[in-house]
Amino acid sequence: MIVTRFAPSPNGPLHLGHAYSAIVAHDLAAVAGGEFLLRVEDIDAERSRPELAESYRADLAWLGLGWKEVPAQSTRLAQYSAAAERLKAMGLLYPCTCTRAEIALAATQTGPEGPVYPGTCRHNQPDSTTGAAWRLDVRAALALTGPLYWTDMVAGTQRASPETGGDVVLVRKEAPASYHLAATLDDAADGVTLVTRGLDLFSATHIHRLLQGLLDLPVPQWHHHPLLVDESGTKLAKRRGSASLADRRLAGDDGLTLAAEIREGSFPAGIFLQ
Repeated sequence: MIVTRFAPSPNGPLHLGHAYSAIVAHDLAAVAGGEFLLRVEDIDAERSRPELAESYRADLAWLGLGWKEVPAQSTRLAQYSAAAERLKAMGLLYPCTCTRAEIALAATQTGPEGPVYPGTCRHNQPDSTTGAAWRLDVRAALALTGPLYWTDMVAGTQRASPETGGDVVLVRKEAPASYHLAATLDDAADGVTLVTRGLDLFSATHIHRLLQGLLDLPVPQWHHHPLLVDESGTKLAKRRGSASLADRRLAGDDGLTLAAEIREGSFPAGIFLQ
């Protein structure tokens, strides 16, 4: 059975881009007689606003989507910590105190997500630093797993190339897991068989496939869909104040009509699929 999920972070209202992503995930499951999950990714305690989760549920219902809700990330902290300890015991994580500014100055390569971490702290001892983030030694990890592959329903079979992004953070200074570790563990725990998300996260899948290999997790398929962008080609984002679904819903707009238009590719003026 195909199982997909929509996993918003409650740090701002949903917008049209979220609606498109949710509809893609919902419809891919529905066509196959599968299951569509809602998971609230609220691991960032400083930015999360618990009241937004209820607004998200109202938005999805307004769009005519049905779902099964699974536990939020804030209930899974022990699982994240256990996975991080397992990776530490394998000798694959090291503490890092570098700031973004320091990384930008020291980096000699640019990867999919910006300056590639140059490995400044790679030889730090596990007990040598307090209050640090923990990074994955990607080269050492790949030496353990050997070549890995993953399949995108649009782009086809891919060889995992996590080294292009450098040694990513898996345990943040202020949280027991980064997006990479938490989302990978969550998808496995929730039985997700088809991970649907935007093309902006395509490169992250290389890291997620590596984590699956290291932690003996099931390997789903992926479907990376195009993004909704504005006239400047910039993707819609909560932090840029893109028009929210809640505003449209509370103004009396018809959510079913909006969902039908999204499925047909008929977006409001100034919004494009890219």
